[in-house]
Amino acid sequence: MKELHLSTQPKPLKRRQLKSIAYPKIEEMKISFLFLAVLILALSTTASTQFRKYSNEFLNIGAGARGLAMGSSQVASVQDGTAGYWNPAGLTGVKDHPSVNLMHAEYFAGIGKYDYASVAIPLANNKRTIGITGLRFAVDDIMNTLFLVEPDGSINYNNIRSFSSADYAFLLSFAQNLKQTDHKKVDFGLNAKIIHRNVGSFAKAWGFGLDAGLQIRGDKWKFGFAGRDITTTFNTWSFSFTDKEKEALYLTNNEIPVKSTEQTAPRLVVGVGRDFYFSKKLSLLAEANFDVTFDGQRNTVVSSDPVSVDPKLGLELNINKIVFVRGGINNFQKALADGDTLNQKKVWIYQPSAGVGFQIQNVRIDYAFTNLANQSNPLFTHVFSLQVALVN
Repeated sequence: MKELHLSTQPKPLKRRQLKSIAYPKIEEMKISFLFLAVLILALSTTASTQFRKYSNEFLNIGAGARGLAMGSSQVASVQDGTAGYWNPAGLTGVKDHPSVNLMHAEYFAGIGKYDYASVAIPLANNKRTIGITGLRFAVDDIMNTLFLVEPDGSINYNNIRSFSSADYAFLLSFAQNLKQTDHKKVDFGLNAKIIHRNVGSFAKAWGFGLDAGLQIRGDKWKFGFAGRDITTTFNTWSFSFTDKEKEALYLTNNEIPVKSTEQTAPRLVVGVGRDFYFSKKLSLLAEANFDVTFDGQRNTVVSSDPVSVDPKLGLELNINKIVFVRGGINNFQKALADGDTLNQKKVWIYQPSAGVGFQIQNVRIDYAFTNLANQSNPLFTHVFSLQVALVN
């Protein structure tokens, strides 16, 4: 988790010092502009390509109860092992000792199970960090009713078999500190990710993609940029059916797939955060993220074709670096007002979240109470995560 240096009250600063802290210096602005230019170039080269709008959607669930409790607003502030997921540049916040992060969550009354694990290892006097992340989202015990009906038309429940549908992602991350002074820190990171998806014995897919991230951090202000799937992510599907399964699909007028390719469009997440210090033992972090997609009009706050913007807001109250109280909202959408089927009036709905965290020496336990949908369609779930620094 991100560390807030609260051991001493910040000293009063002169106007010139405040100005240098509040805004990135010229070199840092060049770095951020270069980063954005590379992203825009990557996006423009794929503007005319057809994508599946919600491809690899399991990668948008989140990682770590801290981030989920803060409404997924993490790009600017994340400085722990979960940064491999949110923004690889933040991995440089892992200092001195390797860090292990674990999380488990269940959705839809336990039907969908989501697991996350990562390890981050600092190198080169804390100037570089490598990370390995694994994600799995699965629905088990799905009923296969392909042979439920016998050739004579009778129903035979003994023919029902079960299978699982599982999505896996493996991220190899690298983060590098580009510049560090007493009041500024600039970090860059990259992800190489491998995706594997399978639906029982019927279908399998392999995919590969790249992410890139940048963070610029001052004493109070934080800025983050994360480009996801910057080269697009390709999933190549292959299908395998027995002759008996093909016959059943044919007789029920189902198409028998052979091969297909699924592409995930690039997206850019921009984040800005600020720390508010109330005393030596009390501070507040506020962060806003803007998820920018380029694959056509979506039901978001800024909705246009091809660019849409989905804002996310999060807060974290830090009490003596021991107790953390968090809250957030995201997934703003327009929907019909409850019970209003006649006037078709639409209102804004959103996805709320809240949680707490406890730091005990080198161990942190976090909890999040989140809604997978929004306040008009509650699908609340409890999420727990564990972070351990492997101190010798």
